[in-house]
Amino acid sequence: MPATGEQHVLRLDAEEGTVTATIAELAACLRRVRVGDTEIVQDYGADALPSGGSGIVLVPWPNRVRDGRWTLHGTTQQLDLTEPAKGNASHGLLRNTGYRVTDRSESAITLSATVFPQHGWPFHLDTSVRYALTPTGVEITHGVHNVGTERAPFGVGCHPYLRVGDTAMRDLVVTVSGDRMLETDERSLPVGEVPVAGSPKDLRAGAALRDLDLDTAYTGLETVDGRVRHRITAPDGTAVELSAEPVFAYAQVFTNPVYDTDDGRIDAVAIEPMTCAPDALNSGAGLQWLEPGEQWVGGWSLALVRP
Repeated sequence: MPATGEQHVLRLDAEEGTVTATIAELAACLRRVRVGDTEIVQDYGADALPSGGSGIVLVPWPNRVRDGRWTLHGTTQQLDLTEPAKGNASHGLLRNTGYRVTDRSESAITLSATVFPQHGWPFHLDTSVRYALTPTGVEITHGVHNVGTERAPFGVGCHPYLRVGDTAMRDLVVTVSGDRMLETDERSLPVGEVPVAGSPKDLRAGAALRDLDLDTAYTGLETVDGRVRHRITAPDGTAVELSAEPVFAYAQVFTNPVYDTDDGRIDAVAIEPMTCAPDALNSGAGLQWLEPGEQWVGGWSLALVRP
């Protein structure tokens, strides 16, 4: 059995070529997506842990919680610190959890996992993620169900590393429509929200990744045809588009460092769709709440766009 558990391979024969994807049992990782002969997600290898959070589902919060500490109804909650170097609780509570298959076809799969009450998290949530291939990529649908007895907060995200075939990351142009970004401290925690106008980190018109060093959350995302849309584009015009429902109101763009994997090195950029801001358990920015018995569903997708 590989280090990331069972490997679920999906396949769809489409007019422009066969679309395949590999989903790992561990953290429901989106480990590989290939459209025809073009890889659009960095593959880190089945026997390597997800380097840099590659492809993992982020729930019940994405990004970081300062000191792993937040307040619920006047009582301090202390989460386990999973980023000890910076003293944070990072990327939710399921990054080391194996997901169970609850539905499966040749081109789609639904995986589920439960968030049990634990240190700093007195809530009980059932979660799911569905990956369904399309002729140009993959659609991802997240579900959260409050099966506990208390009103519960949550955020959802995912951590795909995107690429356009063999094009080096430094040769790509990244486009993110956010008109505001979160400034961070030395612990990668938000300290303020500022306009992107006039900053080299303004990605609205596209920016060359060779000139950027990003670990930055964007918001104020433009909605086009009912979706927020982000792209990486190769010199020949071929692009990978990440589009999401507007509830994914934040996008984290991460370009450094380059991680070693069993299959070489990650030479890709992470664009992370998130429903809430980093440290949202403290700020409340974008945080969702579910009443007991209530369910939430939201989705995003990846697509190869040819010139």
